[in-house]
Amino acid sequence: MGSFDFVTVFFFVAAVIIFLQLRNVLGRRTGNERPPFDPYSAREGDQAAGDGDDSKVITLPRRDGDKPSDERFAAADAYCEPGSDLNKALRTVIQSDAGFDPEEFVGGAKMAYEMIVNAYADGDKKTLRSLLSKEVYDGFVSAIKERDARSETIKSSFVGIGKADIIQAEMKGTEANITMRIASQLITATYDKDGNVVDGDPDSVGEVNDVWTFARDTRSRDPNWKLIATESED
Repeated sequence: MGSFDFVTVFFFVAAVIIFLQLRNVLGRRTGNERPPFDPYSAREGDQAAGDGDDSKVITLPRRDGDKPSDERFAAADAYCEPGSDLNKALRTVIQSDAGFDPEEFVGGAKMAYEMIVNAYADGDKKTLRSLLSKEVYDGFVSAIKERDARSETIKSSFVGIGKADIIQAEMKGTEANITMRIASQLITATYDKDGNVVDGDPDSVGEVNDVWTFARDTRSRDPNWKLIATESED
């Protein structure tokens, strides 16, 4: 028991010594401690900082529209020859819509083209409404109704797009207009009510050459473009 009491006393003394050392190190105030967080005083401090000089204002990241000209127009220069008429036209669009990128636009337009062609063949008015301007939508719906009145159906298989290029760009007020020449490959045929082919060929791939114009109001928060004009080069 005597041995046990000695060990117990030894560890007790050691613990006290360690505690005092930690207190001396961790408990000592230096004057640089952060005060306890108070949400009310924090807001008052923020307001006081705002009333001071401008050197305390945090600079926000620049918007795309604030980029130097050489950076803003890099996408246009990468798409076509700098100084060309098309390049100048694309630059006018970028001036109104700093987020416009010709390559990205072409990619989106190709997807929209396929969706529109398939929706027209299927008579999918809901999809067409979301992708077309009112005037073009009315024209497509009128053609679908005439087709239905003749009891005709279209069977179409989209093969792909061989080429898609921007050929014209312009600003009409705040509306950006982009015109594209699109060459696509389709297998399409129109059948009458008896199942006879009245147009197209279900066994061959045909090439279709279209000139389509898309538009978007650059003031709008809606990033989507709509088809506003179509023309066939065939």
